[in-house]
Amino acid sequence: MRNSTVRAVNRLTARWAAAAGSGGEAGTVFTAAGVWPLLALLADGAAGAARTELAGALGTPAGEAAPAARELLSALGSVRGLRSATGLWGREDLPLEPGWSAELPPGARGTLTGDADRDRAALDAWAAAHTDGLIDRMPVALPEGPDAVHLVLASALALRLKWIRPFDEGFGEAHEGPWADRPLLMLHRHTALLDRVKVARGTAGAVTLLEVVGDDGVDVHLVLGEPEARLGEVLTTGIEAVTRDRPATGVSRLPDGNPGPGLFVDSVRSHSPEPRLSIETAAFEVNAEHDLLEQARVFGLETATGRRSGHFPGISPEPLAVGSARQTALARFHAEGFEATAVTAVGAFAGGVAAMPRERDRTRRAEVYFHRPFGFLAVHRASRLVLAAGWVTDPVAYPDGP
Repeated sequence: MRNSTVRAVNRLTARWAAAAGSGGEAGTVFTAAGVWPLLALLADGAAGAARTELAGALGTPAGEAAPAARELLSALGSVRGLRSATGLWGREDLPLEPGWSAELPPGARGTLTGDADRDRAALDAWAAAHTDGLIDRMPVALPEGPDAVHLVLASALALRLKWIRPFDEGFGEAHEGPWADRPLLMLHRHTALLDRVKVARGTAGAVTLLEVVGDDGVDVHLVLGEPEARLGEVLTTGIEAVTRDRPATGVSRLPDGNPGPGLFVDSVRSHSPEPRLSIETAAFEVNAEHDLLEQARVFGLETATGRRSGHFPGISPEPLAVGSARQTALARFHAEGFEATAVTAVGAFAGGVAAMPRERDRTRRAEVYFHRPFGFLAVHRASRLVLAAGWVTDPVAYPDGP
């Protein structure tokens, strides 16, 4: 993947995280990697202020956006465990500019018939087919009359990965925060690799990051901030740390005590000189629906929604305006692995304990707990592209009580 494109997508992820934090502390999941290519394709066909705003949101000149989108989508398709697809549906009587159409990546091409039920069935089937059935509805409205949709541009991403080492799971209760005393499905693991946990410092204080390694080149980083820190502040610091734009210090170089949120480090007598990191986190599943037009400035879509004139002469000689832009997303973190999937659509209309041997050595021991709301980031290891980001407020309950 082109480094400049990766940085541009990650910057959009960070801006989205900051905007999500300004709207409250609800659980969420989102993927800018599913939005960025669509914005790039729109920018390629836009003119005037709409083109300028889209280029600003992309962090890429509009004239370079479509090739960068094609390259990004091709690179995503080569990531093991990740499926990606792009689709375009237009009304039969909507002429498309050949130059713009030629820039589109390979993918589905369909026709909007004007029959809402028929079109809905086709769009929903595409969404389900490209997310293994996890998302069964295309996030676009299909009104009739003057607001009828003339064109739908969509992307789908579906990530499935397994951990290199699975977690053990069992009953647990959080030690602090809003989850205290709730029966939760807790995941446990021990490792000698202390620096799977790092601490970074951002605008809202220290942030603890745990790297959970996947088997196909994608890892998930759990991100815990100070109790009073906001969602946007914690995720933004986490994104900067995992993309190496902000320094983070591994546990092996941190002082004893409580050097980061949820993290405890000391040196103890042990039967072995091998260090030990103990991990405990709540399993989670998060679903979210996003109306991108509620944060139109983040995505460069303020002018593009105006219906007084067309904004995309490079797409069609008929005047078009963005009528809707939505994303449906889901993420699951469990003992065996992680799943994340998202469908994004832009619609355009007119305008146990054993006996211990004798302890002879002193060794480094660390414990990290994710026992209150925290963030997560799925990151492609080689490129550092953030594929999905989110926030957990409602972890999985233990199914059978203690």
